[in-house]
Amino acid sequence: MKLANLVRASLLVSAVALLPATTAGLAAVEGRSNAQFNRLFTVYQIVKAQYVESVDDDKLIAGAINGMLTALDPHSSYVEGASFQRLTNMIDGNYSGLGLSVGMDDGAVRVIAPMKGSPADKAGVKAGDYITHLDGKLIYGIELDDAVAKMRGEAGTPIRLTLFREGRKDTFDVTVTRGVIDLEPVTWKLEKDVGVVSVNEFSRDVGVDVGAAIADLKKQAGGKLTGLVLDLRQNPGGSLDEAVALSDLFLTKGDIVSQRGRNPRDNEFYRAEEMIPGDAAKGLPVIVLIDAGSASASEIVAGALQDHKRALVMGERSFGKGSVQSLFELDKTRAIKLTTARYYTPAGKSVQEGGIEPDIRVPQLSDPDARRRAELTMRESDLRRHLVNELGVADKQLEADRQDDPRFKATPEELKAKGITDFQLHYALETLRRGGRAALALKGK
Repeated sequence: MKLANLVRASLLVSAVALLPATTAGLAAVEGRSNAQFNRLFTVYQIVKAQYVESVDDDKLIAGAINGMLTALDPHSSYVEGASFQRLTNMIDGNYSGLGLSVGMDDGAVRVIAPMKGSPADKAGVKAGDYITHLDGKLIYGIELDDAVAKMRGEAGTPIRLTLFREGRKDTFDVTVTRGVIDLEPVTWKLEKDVGVVSVNEFSRDVGVDVGAAIADLKKQAGGKLTGLVLDLRQNPGGSLDEAVALSDLFLTKGDIVSQRGRNPRDNEFYRAEEMIPGDAAKGLPVIVLIDAGSASASEIVAGALQDHKRALVMGERSFGKGSVQSLFELDKTRAIKLTTARYYTPAGKSVQEGGIEPDIRVPQLSDPDARRRAELTMRESDLRRHLVNELGVADKQLEADRQDDPRFKATPEELKAKGITDFQLHYALETLRRGGRAALALKGK
């Protein structure tokens, strides 16, 4: 039975299906594997007998399981103890800390994304930053859970983060005051006659919440809402079911996404009108904003609305994570997160490696570090042991978004003088106001 819960992984939050681990659901181990298990047991015996110090059995077994899973791909892993508790805390959506989603990158703690409105976000921490020190103490090489534990703490207490940001020569310090992180998966605001809905993560009830946001925006606009911006930037994903629900808010026919695994009998197709009937936006023009931090569930939504020509996708190429993870609970404190399928957009495209290509590429000109960070941004294709796009994506295509676009030359200083602090959102709003319906109609031809 699938549960629509948000699960955050150590690298990126994935489109996740939570499945109970049962003996009947596991493939039988073939007889010829016995020799391999014997080799594993032999290594275990040698370590137990010859290692310089006495080693606990739990440590050896956990290491063997984790090594087995991490050898597969960047998103399969073994979680227990503190790691398992961290997932539980994120699912509950309320804890004290900085409001950061972080992962390990060759022994360094890297920021995947600061949660919008969190203490870290307000202090200026950005996706892609490396955290090198906490309160002056080097954290390179420590376990991710230990680093997260050090960043957690009582609300109101400060912590000093030393950051390395690609595009800058030197590290710099940022002091962040811990707060109670009450996750807000959906926020919205009215910008004159255009509604802006930001989906920050795909946790439970996101589809319902966005539907409520659209209704409220129409009410605020007095029935004169002219368009919507669906902001999926820096959204690393979450529940597959919620990605389907959000897409279904705007689509009235056709496939939303297909999930195809190792066995054809496990393939699933998710179609419009199965979760939410009708078009909640009633045909209003929609622009979807994405960037390199938009992954997994975010890419499902962007790909579905793009393929059905229901929305114009704008921003920068997405992360490129086209796989689905299932969480198999072993007991109350342990589980394995395993890649079990790939997903495809309605047009049959896999976003693995290549990501979602925006219809209009718009750089974030208001960020002074954006250009250099874009050149060095880590995506799925940069991760070790990533799944290869079986349809083939040329390296030249993957690097195309690092070339300058002559249309966008304004400097951050020039934009700031005009009061523009988010150029991508500004460009989307202006596009809708100048003729959103015309732009969508042109795209559909």
